[in-house]
Amino acid sequence: MQFTSEQHLDDGVLARDFTLGDIPGTLWTPTPGPAPAPASAPAPVPLVLMAHNNALPRREARLIARARHLAADGYAVASIDTPECGDRPRSPATEQARAELRRAMQAGESVDDVFESFIGPLVDQAVPQWRTTLDALLTLPGITGPVGYSGWMAVGIALAAAEPRITAAGYFAGGYVPHAQRAQARQITIPLLMLLQWDDHGNPRHRALELFDAFASTEKTLHANLGGHTGTPWFEAEDASRFYHRHLKK
Repeated sequence: MQFTSEQHLDDGVLARDFTLGDIPGTLWTPTPGPAPAPASAPAPVPLVLMAHNNALPRREARLIARARHLAADGYAVASIDTPECGDRPRSPATEQARAELRRAMQAGESVDDVFESFIGPLVDQAVPQWRTTLDALLTLPGITGPVGYSGWMAVGIALAAAEPRITAAGYFAGGYVPHAQRAQARQITIPLLMLLQWDDHGNPRHRALELFDAFASTEKTLHANLGGHTGTPWFEAEDASRFYHRHLKK
């Protein structure tokens, strides 16, 4: 992992861009206070992996705001651009699939087939890269875990199913989740916090509720708010902090 930039932010957060092979990412950490001795190591902090929805970059304003909030609250927060997303190169086939998905959704047509053929492979590519990133992050001074996850549901389900180091997850509910991840949801037993926008017309509400019911977790909480896809109230960030405090700061 090579850090390529460093910025001290006014909320007591240090933001550092990094590269890990061809994976670009950003790490936000609390700015350490005055050390009691020059050789003192930074206090260990839990880690939250934060993934935005497909095609949006890690520098998207909503993700940055959530990452900084958690970092200021005492967490290391990392986000990466996975293949075909954010700042990474995009193939003509992927751009065509995205355009077809948008067209079908706007027309009110079924998008299941294009969603499966498009999103499924992206999830399969993203999970190994997230695990590689997690391996590297846990070697850094002061980042010891426990590990949580926040963000895109499709990747989050697949990652939690594959990665035993993730001990709590916050998901942004999406009605359209590949069949493979719907099946994997029945394997998930870690504590969950799921956010659902009640009027998100691009994500069928009944499918999101069915998916919530499918998780095997004995502690799972659903927060539903009025509004469209990008209308999640900011107070949910405070509730997310309390959720991670319960499970990552024991």
